[in-house]
Amino acid sequence: MKQVYLTPGPSGLYFTVEEHLKKALREQVPSISHRSKGFQEIYAGATAALRALLQVPDNYHILFTSSATEIWERLIQNCVAEQSAHLVNGSFSKRFCEISELLGREALSFHAAHGTCVNPADVSAPGAELISVTHNETSTGAMQPLEDIVALREAHPDALIAVDGVSSLPYAQLDWPVIDTAYFSVQKCFGLPAGLGVWLVNERCIAKAESLLAQGRSIGSYHSLPAMLEKAVKHQTTETPNVLGIYLLGAVARDMLDKGIDMIRRETDYKAALLYNSFAAHPALSAFVQEERLRSRTVAVGEVAGGSPALIDYLKGKGMVTGSGYGGYKEQHIRIANFPTTSKEQVEMLADHIAAFEV
Repeated sequence: MKQVYLTPGPSGLYFTVEEHLKKALREQVPSISHRSKGFQEIYAGATAALRALLQVPDNYHILFTSSATEIWERLIQNCVAEQSAHLVNGSFSKRFCEISELLGREALSFHAAHGTCVNPADVSAPGAELISVTHNETSTGAMQPLEDIVALREAHPDALIAVDGVSSLPYAQLDWPVIDTAYFSVQKCFGLPAGLGVWLVNERCIAKAESLLAQGRSIGSYHSLPAMLEKAVKHQTTETPNVLGIYLLGAVARDMLDKGIDMIRRETDYKAALLYNSFAAHPALSAFVQEERLRSRTVAVGEVAGGSPALIDYLKGKGMVTGSGYGGYKEQHIRIANFPTTSKEQVEMLADHIAAFEV
């Protein structure tokens, strides 16, 4: 039985990846020099497709790293001299806050109970150089409303606004003029093998990094923003990158463009409604995020009375691999990825299996 992966990362591969991978191997893409014209074409093609898919303005640069986790460190090194602020509503947003502290910065944290989101009205950080928002907290399934980011910008016009879009892009329709940087890794919504981070930065971030460098501060070495930008404008990277990953990302982004981002978003909303309705209809299940407007559309988290392992094992036996709870919720939650690679028919089948599950 071929299994369907609905785990929240790594997740199932986008359905076109297999053919793109075969073509890449035939063309020996993994062996291409990162200083060659061939790689420059791959880089330019991938960034052009992403720019169109995500509707990224021209004043943003698209850079590549090893992961979104690396970007946390690079963001603090390049854009924060003294103080950052973090909206914390789960394990991943908390981890970014901890990384800022480990790098010697003062990290202000504004906490929400798991399953909820921080109210932007409760955030007061007049000295923060950067304010971090995790749009979709993969650990809990809470999704910060996009209008909250607008409110943060209005209240903190001088701070850089950073958005973690790891498990929500390309679904999320970001309001680019009110943010300064966003980032994601490819093994979630883009349905690609892990090992590539995508970092979008505007000129304010670049100016901040250059200012810190001029002050004699360390902003990193080969992955400082000025160093990365110097290569990016030539469609290159500072070091030998994940050439295959960039190639596949460009190919899948073009496939998504062909399908249409509006269609992807409509299908995601439809599948999310199916999943949450299946939780509500089952006597042993409930959505962990109680407030409907805060429920993630891309990672549905259900709380299972009596524990989640039996349900997860049952679904695996039906050929559908889902995620367990994160951290302290491992035995209580089921986490289901609702990424573009999963079809409507697969989610409809999953909902039927959940309905048939007997406690």
